[in-house]
Amino acid sequence: MLDRRGISCCNTDMQHNHPSRWRQHLTLDLPQTDENPLWLHACSVGEVASVAPLIEALLKKKLPIHLTVVTDTGFAHAQKAFGERISIAYLPWDIPGLMRRMIAHLNPRLLLLTETEFWPGMLNTCRRRKIPVVGINTRISDRSFPRYRASRWLWKYWLSAVSLFLPASDTDGQRLAALGVEKTCIRAVGHLKYAVRAPEVDSDSLRRRLDASGNRPILLAASTHEDEEAQLCRMFSGWKKHAPDLLLVVVPRHPQRFDAVAETIAAQGLRLNRWSAGETHAAASANDISDVLLVDEMGVLSGLYSVADIVVIGGSLITHGGQNPLEAAVCGRGVLTGPHMHNFRDIMRDLLQAGGAVQCRDAQEVDAAVLRFLQHPHELRELHKHAAAMMQDKGGIIERMLKQIQPWLNA
Repeated sequence: MLDRRGISCCNTDMQHNHPSRWRQHLTLDLPQTDENPLWLHACSVGEVASVAPLIEALLKKKLPIHLTVVTDTGFAHAQKAFGERISIAYLPWDIPGLMRRMIAHLNPRLLLLTETEFWPGMLNTCRRRKIPVVGINTRISDRSFPRYRASRWLWKYWLSAVSLFLPASDTDGQRLAALGVEKTCIRAVGHLKYAVRAPEVDSDSLRRRLDASGNRPILLAASTHEDEEAQLCRMFSGWKKHAPDLLLVVVPRHPQRFDAVAETIAAQGLRLNRWSAGETHAAASANDISDVLLVDEMGVLSGLYSVADIVVIGGSLITHGGQNPLEAAVCGRGVLTGPHMHNFRDIMRDLLQAGGAVQCRDAQEVDAAVLRFLQHPHELRELHKHAAAMMQDKGGIIERMLKQIQPWLNA
Protein backbone atom coordinates (compact mmCIF):
# COMPACT_ATOMS: atom_id res chain seq x y z
CA MET A 1 0.00 0.00 0.00
CA LEU A 2 1.15 3.53 -0.75
CA ASP A 3 0.61 6.67 1.27
CA ARG A 4 -0.28 10.06 -0.26
CA ARG A 5 3.36 10.86 -0.94
CA GLY A 6 3.81 7.75 -3.06
CA ILE A 7 5.93 6.05 -0.38
CA SER A 8 5.54 2.40 0.41
CA CYS A 9 3.81 2.02 3.73
CA CYS A 10 5.08 -1.54 4.13
CA ASN A 11 8.65 -0.29 4.45
CA THR A 12 9.03 1.80 7.59
CA ASP A 13 12.51 3.00 6.68
CA MET A 14 11.29 4.42 3.37
CA GLN A 15 8.51 6.47 4.92
CA HIS A 16 11.07 9.10 5.86
CA ASN A 17 12.96 9.01 2.55
CA HIS A 18 12.30 9.05 -1.16
CA PRO A 19 10.35 6.20 -2.72
CA SER A 20 12.22 4.12 -5.28
CA ARG A 21 12.65 6.51 -8.16
CA TRP A 22 13.25 3.68 -10.61
CA ARG A 23 10.18 1.71 -9.54
CA GLN A 24 8.06 4.81 -10.09
CA HIS A 25 9.79 5.55 -13.41
CA LEU A 26 8.80 2.04 -14.45
CA THR A 27 5.28 2.31 -12.88
CA LEU A 28 6.00 -0.72 -10.70
CA ASP A 29 4.90 1.53 -7.81
CA LEU A 30 1.90 3.77 -8.47
CA PRO A 31 1.16 6.60 -6.06
CA GLN A 32 -2.00 6.68 -4.01
CA THR A 33 -3.91 9.89 -4.71
CA ASP A 34 -7.32 11.38 -4.22
CA GLU A 35 -9.90 10.73 -6.92
CA ASN A 36 -9.51 12.83 -10.09
CA PRO A 37 -6.71 15.03 -8.76
CA LEU A 38 -5.38 18.16 -10.38
CA TRP A 39 -2.06 16.97 -11.80
CA LEU A 40 0.94 19.32 -11.92
CA HIS A 41 4.26 18.36 -13.41
CA ALA A 42 7.47 20.24 -12.53
CA CYS A 43 10.84 18.78 -13.47
CA SER A 44 13.28 19.85 -10.76
CA VAL A 45 13.74 22.07 -7.75
CA GLY A 46 13.59 25.32 -9.73
CA GLU A 47 10.25 24.49 -11.33
CA VAL A 48 8.84 23.19 -8.04
CA ALA A 49 9.85 26.42 -6.31
CA SER A 50 8.32 28.58 -9.04
CA VAL A 51 4.99 26.73 -9.01
CA ALA A 52 4.75 26.59 -5.20
CA PRO A 53 2.66 29.80 -4.84
CA LEU A 54 0.17 28.45 -7.39
CA ILE A 55 -0.08 25.15 -5.53
CA GLU A 56 -0.75 27.02 -2.30
CA ALA A 57 -3.54 28.98 -4.00
CA LEU A 58 -5.06 25.77 -5.38
CA LEU A 59 -4.92 24.12 -1.97
CA LYS A 60 -6.96 27.01 -0.58
CA LYS A 61 -9.64 26.00 -3.08
CA LYS A 62 -9.67 22.53 -1.45
CA LEU A 63 -8.52 20.87 -4.66
CA PRO A 64 -6.75 17.49 -4.51
CA ILE A 65 -3.29 17.89 -6.05
CA HIS A 66 -0.80 15.38 -7.38
CA LEU A 67 2.70 16.65 -8.24
CA THR A 68 5.17 14.73 -10.40
CA VAL A 69 8.88 15.52 -10.60
CA VAL A 70 11.93 14.08 -12.34
CA THR A 71 14.85 14.76 -9.98
CA ASP A 72 15.64 13.81 -6.39
CA THR A 73 16.20 17.47 -5.47
CA GLY A 74 12.79 18.36 -6.88
CA PHE A 75 11.17 15.60 -4.86
CA ALA A 76 12.93 16.64 -1.65
CA HIS A 77 11.97 20.29 -2.14
CA ALA A 78 8.33 19.36 -2.78
CA GLN A 79 8.21 17.18 0.34
CA LYS A 80 9.69 19.97 2.43
CA ALA A 81 7.30 22.58 1.01
CA PHE A 82 4.04 20.62 1.06
CA GLY A 83 4.47 17.62 3.33
CA GLU A 84 1.41 15.38 3.11
CA ARG A 85 -0.94 18.09 1.87
CA ILE A 86 -0.43 16.83 -1.70
CA SER A 87 0.68 13.53 -3.23
CA ILE A 88 4.14 13.53 -4.83
CA ALA A 89 5.73 11.03 -7.19
CA TYR A 90 8.38 10.64 -9.86
CA LEU A 91 7.20 10.92 -13.46
CA PRO A 92 7.30 7.64 -15.40
CA TRP A 93 9.60 7.41 -18.36
CA ASP A 94 7.89 8.73 -21.47
CA ILE A 95 7.32 5.28 -22.96
CA PRO A 96 3.72 4.90 -24.18
CA GLY A 97 2.85 1.83 -22.12
CA LEU A 98 4.28 3.30 -18.91
CA MET A 99 2.73 6.72 -19.36
CA ARG A 100 -0.66 5.20 -20.25
CA ARG A 101 -0.56 3.03 -17.12
CA MET A 102 0.23 5.95 -14.83
CA ILE A 103 -2.33 8.32 -16.37
CA ALA A 104 -5.05 5.67 -16.33
CA HIS A 105 -4.32 5.12 -12.63
CA LEU A 106 -4.24 8.85 -11.90
CA ASN A 107 -7.27 9.84 -14.04
CA PRO A 108 -6.63 13.57 -13.51
CA ARG A 109 -9.21 16.30 -14.11
CA LEU A 110 -6.52 18.60 -15.57
CA LEU A 111 -2.78 18.55 -16.25
CA LEU A 112 -0.73 21.69 -15.62
CA LEU A 113 2.68 21.51 -17.31
CA THR A 114 5.37 23.90 -16.10
CA GLU A 115 7.90 25.58 -18.36
CA THR A 116 9.07 23.24 -21.19
CA GLU A 117 8.08 19.86 -19.78
CA PHE A 118 6.68 18.68 -23.12
CA TRP A 119 6.65 14.87 -23.22
CA PRO A 120 5.12 13.45 -26.44
CA GLY A 121 3.89 10.24 -24.81
CA MET A 122 2.28 12.20 -21.99
CA LEU A 123 0.60 14.63 -24.41
CA ASN A 124 -0.68 11.90 -26.72
CA THR A 125 -2.10 9.90 -23.82
CA CYS A 126 -3.90 12.96 -22.48
CA ARG A 127 -5.28 13.65 -25.95
CA ARG A 128 -6.69 10.13 -26.25
CA ARG A 129 -8.19 10.18 -22.76
CA LYS A 130 -9.59 13.72 -23.32
CA ILE A 131 -7.68 15.11 -20.34
CA PRO A 132 -7.29 18.89 -20.72
CA VAL A 133 -3.71 20.20 -20.61
CA VAL A 134 -2.60 23.76 -19.78
CA GLY A 135 0.99 24.93 -20.11
CA ILE A 136 1.91 27.36 -17.32
CA ASN A 137 4.94 29.65 -17.26
CA THR A 138 5.94 28.12 -20.59
CA ARG A 139 9.53 28.99 -21.53
CA ILE A 140 11.49 28.20 -24.68
CA SER A 141 15.12 29.20 -24.21
CA ASP A 142 17.42 30.76 -26.79
CA ARG A 143 19.42 27.53 -26.90
CA SER A 144 16.50 25.12 -27.29
CA PHE A 145 14.35 27.17 -29.70
CA PRO A 146 16.35 26.29 -32.85
CA ARG A 147 15.96 22.58 -32.05
CA TYR A 148 12.21 22.92 -31.56
CA ARG A 149 11.88 24.96 -34.74
CA ALA A 150 13.84 22.41 -36.79
CA SER A 151 11.21 19.78 -35.93
CA ARG A 152 8.22 22.12 -35.68
CA TRP A 153 6.01 19.86 -37.83
CA LEU A 154 6.21 17.28 -35.06
CA TRP A 155 5.79 19.78 -32.25
CA LYS A 156 2.78 21.35 -33.94
CA TYR A 157 1.03 17.99 -33.63
CA TRP A 158 2.21 17.16 -30.10
CA LEU A 159 1.48 20.62 -28.71
CA SER A 160 -2.02 20.62 -30.23
CA ALA A 161 -2.97 18.46 -27.23
CA VAL A 162 -2.52 21.56 -25.04
CA SER A 163 -5.72 23.59 -24.65
CA LEU A 164 -4.04 26.76 -23.41
CA PHE A 165 -0.53 28.15 -22.95
CA LEU A 166 0.25 30.81 -20.35
CA PRO A 167 3.79 31.71 -21.46
CA ALA A 168 6.36 33.29 -19.16
CA SER A 169 6.90 36.21 -21.56
CA ASP A 170 5.81 37.69 -24.88
CA THR A 171 8.96 36.24 -26.45
CA ASP A 172 7.98 32.74 -25.31
CA GLY A 173 4.50 33.28 -26.72
CA GLN A 174 5.94 34.29 -30.08
CA ARG A 175 8.11 31.18 -30.12
CA LEU A 176 5.12 28.96 -29.40
CA ALA A 177 3.29 30.56 -32.32
CA ALA A 178 6.34 29.91 -34.52
CA LEU A 179 6.02 26.21 -33.65
CA GLY A 180 2.45 26.18 -34.93
CA VAL A 181 0.45 26.79 -31.76
CA GLU A 182 -2.74 28.72 -32.51
CA LYS A 183 -2.47 32.29 -31.25
CA THR A 184 -5.91 31.99 -29.65
CA CYS A 185 -4.39 29.32 -27.37
CA ILE A 186 -1.64 31.68 -26.12
CA ARG A 187 -2.42 34.17 -23.37
CA ALA A 188 0.33 36.12 -21.61
CA VAL A 189 -0.44 36.64 -17.92
CA GLY A 190 3.10 37.17 -16.64
CA HIS A 191 5.98 35.19 -15.20
CA LEU A 192 5.33 32.96 -12.18
CA LYS A 193 8.57 34.20 -10.67
CA TYR A 194 6.75 37.46 -9.91
CA ALA A 195 4.73 35.51 -7.36
CA VAL A 196 7.84 35.21 -5.17
CA ARG A 197 7.32 36.35 -1.59
CA ALA A 198 9.79 37.90 0.79
CA PRO A 199 10.98 35.36 3.38
CA GLU A 200 9.92 35.78 6.98
CA VAL A 201 13.16 36.50 8.80
CA ASP A 202 14.28 38.34 11.91
CA SER A 203 16.25 41.04 10.09
CA ASP A 204 17.80 42.49 13.25
CA SER A 205 19.08 39.10 14.39
CA LEU A 206 20.32 38.23 10.91
CA ARG A 207 22.09 41.55 10.60
CA ARG A 208 23.84 41.04 13.95
CA ARG A 209 25.01 37.61 12.83
CA LEU A 210 26.64 39.15 9.79
CA ASP A 211 27.97 42.19 11.61
CA ALA A 212 27.81 42.46 15.37
CA SER A 213 28.58 46.19 15.22
CA GLY A 214 25.53 46.84 13.02
CA ASN A 215 27.44 49.61 11.24
CA ARG A 216 29.31 47.98 8.39
CA PRO A 217 27.96 48.36 4.84
CA ILE A 218 27.21 44.92 3.41
CA LEU A 219 27.79 43.97 -0.22
CA LEU A 220 26.06 40.68 -1.02
CA ALA A 221 27.44 38.62 -3.93
CA ALA A 222 24.49 36.30 -4.55
CA SER A 223 24.70 32.85 -6.19
CA THR A 224 28.22 33.26 -7.52
CA HIS A 225 29.86 30.89 -9.98
CA GLU A 226 33.45 29.89 -10.67
CA ASP A 227 35.81 32.83 -11.32
CA GLU A 228 33.29 35.43 -10.10
CA GLU A 229 34.53 35.31 -6.50
CA ALA A 230 38.08 36.02 -7.68
CA GLN A 231 36.90 38.94 -9.81
CA LEU A 232 34.98 40.51 -6.92
CA CYS A 233 37.85 39.99 -4.48
CA ARG A 234 40.21 41.81 -6.85
CA MET A 235 37.82 44.78 -6.86
CA PHE A 236 37.48 44.74 -3.09
CA SER A 237 40.65 46.67 -2.24
CA GLY A 238 39.47 49.65 -4.30
CA TRP A 239 36.08 49.64 -2.58
CA LYS A 240 37.73 49.49 0.86
CA LYS A 241 39.58 52.73 0.21
CA HIS A 242 36.24 54.54 0.14
CA ALA A 243 34.38 52.30 2.62
CA PRO A 244 36.95 50.88 5.08
CA ASP A 245 34.29 48.94 6.99
CA LEU A 246 32.81 47.25 3.91
CA LEU A 247 31.89 43.58 4.43
CA LEU A 248 31.70 41.36 1.34
CA VAL A 249 29.25 38.46 1.83
CA VAL A 250 29.77 35.73 -0.77
CA VAL A 251 27.12 33.06 -1.37
CA PRO A 252 28.28 30.48 -3.95
CA ARG A 253 25.58 28.89 -6.07
CA HIS A 254 26.81 25.30 -5.64
CA PRO A 255 27.70 23.78 -2.25
CA GLN A 256 30.45 21.56 -3.67
CA ARG A 257 32.45 24.74 -4.33
CA PHE A 258 32.45 26.07 -0.76
CA ASP A 259 35.98 24.96 0.13
CA ALA A 260 37.41 25.99 -3.24
CA VAL A 261 35.86 29.46 -2.86
CA ALA A 262 37.38 29.78 0.62
CA GLU A 263 40.80 29.01 -0.88
CA THR A 264 40.25 31.57 -3.65
CA ILE A 265 39.37 34.30 -1.16
CA ALA A 266 42.32 33.48 1.08
CA ALA A 267 44.66 33.51 -1.94
CA GLN A 268 43.61 37.13 -2.57
CA GLY A 269 44.99 38.03 0.86
CA LEU A 270 41.59 38.86 2.33
CA ARG A 271 40.53 38.03 5.87
CA LEU A 272 37.84 35.37 5.77
CA ASN A 273 35.15 34.05 8.07
CA ARG A 274 32.68 31.27 7.29
CA TRP A 275 28.98 31.16 8.08
CA SER A 276 29.36 27.61 9.34
CA ALA A 277 31.51 28.96 12.18
CA GLY A 278 28.24 30.09 13.76
CA GLU A 279 28.04 33.10 16.05
CA THR A 280 31.81 33.28 16.43
CA HIS A 281 32.28 35.21 13.19
CA ALA A 282 29.85 37.90 14.37
CA ALA A 283 32.10 38.63 17.32
CA ALA A 284 35.06 38.69 14.97
CA SER A 285 33.40 41.15 12.64
CA ALA A 286 32.73 43.43 15.58
CA ASN A 287 36.50 43.70 15.94
CA ASP A 288 36.83 44.42 12.20
CA ILE A 289 38.77 41.22 11.57
CA SER A 290 37.02 39.88 8.50
CA ASP A 291 36.87 41.31 5.00
CA VAL A 292 34.73 38.53 3.57
CA LEU A 293 32.05 36.27 4.99
CA LEU A 294 31.59 33.05 3.02
CA VAL A 295 28.07 31.66 3.41
CA ASP A 296 28.74 27.92 3.21
CA GLU A 297 25.22 26.71 3.89
CA MET A 298 22.23 26.24 1.62
CA GLY A 299 18.88 27.96 2.21
CA VAL A 300 20.33 31.13 3.73
CA LEU A 301 20.50 33.47 0.75
CA SER A 302 16.85 34.56 0.50
CA GLY A 303 16.95 36.09 3.99
CA LEU A 304 20.25 37.87 3.37
CA TYR A 305 18.72 40.09 0.67
CA SER A 306 16.69 41.85 3.37
CA VAL A 307 19.82 43.06 5.19
CA ALA A 308 22.17 43.74 2.27
CA ASP A 309 23.07 47.27 1.25
CA ILE A 310 24.33 46.41 -2.25
CA VAL A 311 23.43 43.24 -4.18
CA VAL A 312 25.51 41.85 -7.06
CA ILE A 313 23.80 38.98 -8.91
CA GLY A 314 26.05 36.00 -9.63
CA GLY A 315 26.25 34.13 -12.90
CA SER A 316 26.26 37.48 -14.71
CA LEU A 317 30.02 38.18 -14.78
CA ILE A 318 30.53 34.97 -16.76
CA THR A 319 28.55 33.52 -19.65
CA HIS A 320 26.28 31.41 -17.41
CA GLY A 321 23.40 33.86 -17.92
CA GLY A 322 22.66 35.12 -14.42
CA GLN A 323 20.50 34.10 -11.48
CA ASN A 324 17.03 35.28 -10.47
CA PRO A 325 17.11 39.00 -9.48
CA LEU A 326 13.52 38.99 -8.22
CA GLU A 327 14.49 37.32 -4.94
CA ALA A 328 16.35 40.53 -4.15
CA ALA A 329 13.67 42.84 -5.57
CA VAL A 330 10.89 41.30 -3.44
CA CYS A 331 13.01 42.19 -0.40
CA GLY A 332 13.18 45.79 -1.58
CA ARG A 333 16.67 45.56 -3.06
CA GLY A 334 17.70 46.73 -6.49
CA VAL A 335 20.54 44.82 -8.12
CA LEU A 336 23.83 45.22 -9.93
CA THR A 337 24.65 42.68 -12.63
CA GLY A 338 27.29 41.93 -15.17
CA PRO A 339 26.55 41.70 -18.91
CA HIS A 340 25.28 38.10 -18.96
CA MET A 341 21.67 37.99 -17.79
CA HIS A 342 20.07 36.20 -20.73
CA ASN A 343 18.47 33.54 -18.49
CA PHE A 344 16.25 36.34 -17.15
CA ARG A 345 16.08 38.65 -20.15
CA ASP A 346 12.45 39.71 -19.76
CA ILE A 347 12.68 40.12 -16.00
CA MET A 348 15.81 42.25 -16.40
CA ARG A 349 14.05 44.36 -19.03
CA ASP A 350 11.26 45.08 -16.54
CA LEU A 351 13.70 45.86 -13.72
CA LEU A 352 15.83 48.13 -15.90
CA GLN A 353 12.81 50.02 -17.19
CA ALA A 354 11.61 50.48 -13.61
CA GLY A 355 15.01 51.75 -12.49
CA GLY A 356 15.49 48.82 -10.11
CA ALA A 357 18.64 47.38 -11.70
CA VAL A 358 21.97 48.43 -13.17
CA GLN A 359 23.35 46.10 -15.84
CA CYS A 360 27.05 46.63 -16.52
CA ARG A 361 28.87 45.84 -19.75
CA ASP A 362 31.89 44.27 -18.06
CA ALA A 363 33.63 43.74 -14.73
CA GLN A 364 35.17 47.21 -14.84
CA GLU A 365 31.71 48.77 -14.95
CA VAL A 366 30.61 46.59 -12.03
CA ASP A 367 33.63 47.86 -10.09
CA ALA A 368 32.76 51.48 -10.89
CA ALA A 369 29.05 51.02 -10.14
CA VAL A 370 29.70 49.59 -6.67
CA LEU A 371 32.08 52.43 -5.95
CA ARG A 372 29.51 55.00 -7.07
CA PHE A 373 26.82 53.56 -4.81
CA LEU A 374 29.21 53.55 -1.85
CA GLN A 375 29.92 57.22 -2.50
CA HIS A 376 26.31 58.20 -3.29
CA PRO A 377 24.00 56.30 -0.92
CA HIS A 378 20.97 58.35 -2.00
CA GLU A 379 21.27 56.79 -5.48
CA LEU A 380 21.33 53.36 -3.87
CA ARG A 381 18.16 54.16 -1.92
CA GLU A 382 16.46 55.16 -5.19
CA LEU A 383 17.52 51.90 -6.82
CA HIS A 384 15.98 49.91 -3.97
CA LYS A 385 12.80 51.99 -4.00
CA HIS A 386 12.25 51.41 -7.72
CA ALA A 387 12.78 47.65 -7.38
CA ALA A 388 10.22 47.42 -4.58
CA ALA A 389 7.71 49.50 -6.55
CA MET A 390 8.07 47.25 -9.60
CA MET A 391 7.38 44.14 -7.54
CA GLN A 392 4.23 45.75 -6.19
CA ASP A 393 3.09 46.64 -9.72
CA LYS A 394 3.75 43.12 -11.00
CA GLY A 395 1.69 41.46 -8.27
CA GLY A 396 -1.43 39.47 -9.04
CA ILE A 397 0.10 36.84 -11.32
CA ILE A 398 -1.48 33.98 -9.35
CA GLU A 399 -4.94 35.56 -9.56
CA ARG A 400 -4.59 36.07 -13.33
CA MET A 401 -3.43 32.50 -13.81
CA LEU A 402 -6.27 31.07 -11.72
CA LYS A 403 -8.77 33.07 -13.75
CA GLN A 404 -7.49 31.46 -16.97
CA ILE A 405 -7.62 27.88 -15.69
CA GLN A 406 -10.87 28.26 -13.71
CA PRO A 407 -13.12 26.76 -16.44
CA TRP A 408 -11.27 23.44 -16.18
CA LEU A 409 -11.23 23.57 -12.39
CA ASN A 410 -15.01 23.93 -12.37
CA ALA A 411 -15.41 21.07 -14.83
